[in-house]
Amino acid sequence: MKTGLVCWGLMCGLSVSAFGQLTNVQAEANSLRLEWKCIPGNPYYVFSTPDLMEPAWSNRMPDCVVFADAQGSSLFSMDEPTTFYCVAASNDYLVVDLSDGPDATNYPVSHLSYMPPGGWVDEYKTTKLVLRRIPGGNFTMGSPTNELGRDSDEPQHTVTLTQDYYIGVFEVTQKQWERVMGNWPSNFTNTTCRDSRPVEKVSYNDIRGTIAGTNWPADGNVDTNSFMGRMRTKTGQSFDLPTEAQWERACRAGTTSALYSGYELTTTSNDMHVAELGRYAFNGGNEGYVPRDVDASEGSAKAGSYLPNAWGVYDLYGNAWECCLDWMESDPSEVLDPKGATRGTSRVMRGGCWGGYAGGCRSAMRGNIDPGIRSKFYGFRICLPPGP
Repeated sequence: MKTGLVCWGLMCGLSVSAFGQLTNVQAEANSLRLEWKCIPGNPYYVFSTPDLMEPAWSNRMPDCVVFADAQGSSLFSMDEPTTFYCVAASNDYLVVDLSDGPDATNYPVSHLSYMPPGGWVDEYKTTKLVLRRIPGGNFTMGSPTNELGRDSDEPQHTVTLTQDYYIGVFEVTQKQWERVMGNWPSNFTNTTCRDSRPVEKVSYNDIRGTIAGTNWPADGNVDTNSFMGRMRTKTGQSFDLPTEAQWERACRAGTTSALYSGYELTTTSNDMHVAELGRYAFNGGNEGYVPRDVDASEGSAKAGSYLPNAWGVYDLYGNAWECCLDWMESDPSEVLDPKGATRGTSRVMRGGCWGGYAGGCRSAMRGNIDPGIRSKFYGFRICLPPGP
């Protein structure tokens, strides 16, 4: 599915449904008017496809549109029997080409103004790695006291991120890890589908290193032979894990609800709204034993199998818990560009996992893990922080 804001309609007996930040969808003769919340000053494109199973996306707005306020609106003719529409901000995408593998001397880095016509096909989940620009700004981090599933370490507080940054559109996959590190550490080994499943059984120390890599937030250094060390050496970019605040802003995409789809939980166990957004215990993840060689219908899912948020980022709930830079602290507070506690014993994890319940798959949910632990439930998402 193409990343962005999605709606769909049928020309005959129009039936329209909306997802994410779309605020209104109206039929006008043989036309469809899309209205959406937007970032003032940010360019937007609209794409369409006749089929979501085999999408061939066409750009309906080659010159893009920019709005002065937070409400976008555009009118499009419905010229196909069934057409699916996607509204996407043109915040740049950054693509890292990992095709040459662990022995490469460099990984070429390029930029895209918007998604390719075919969407994020498998190469962007295996031999290439794609990140999305996330706008800086103010947002409310944490959860309200009445949010179902809430823990006491989620106090609501205002956070300001002063600069834009990039974050992975998908969790780092097994093939992407192999292209950088040259090995296959994950629990799920089925060779027919492992390439685009999230890499797991990698620790914070594997990702950043056990010497320089453990110094955050005292400095941003990583070990040369860690995943981030190799990425930095071969791209010239300062790739790292996201901070907890960067992760939550990218996840919420402007929402304040428990889920980025705008819904609240109805139960902390088996929730239909969580099932739309990520792999968890009740839609294939399975809370019990899952064989290592199982296909992607159980255990972890292939990257991008569920609906993205309004900024086109996938798998933020379920699949693999995602490691963040920060030391875990129990009472985060209002701050500019937070880096977390100066010391601790465990690092923050976010987003829940394929074996977890709905209560663990919320925008504000916080977990933590020892930096040296490897688990089939734990993976990560890459980030490119602001430059100096």
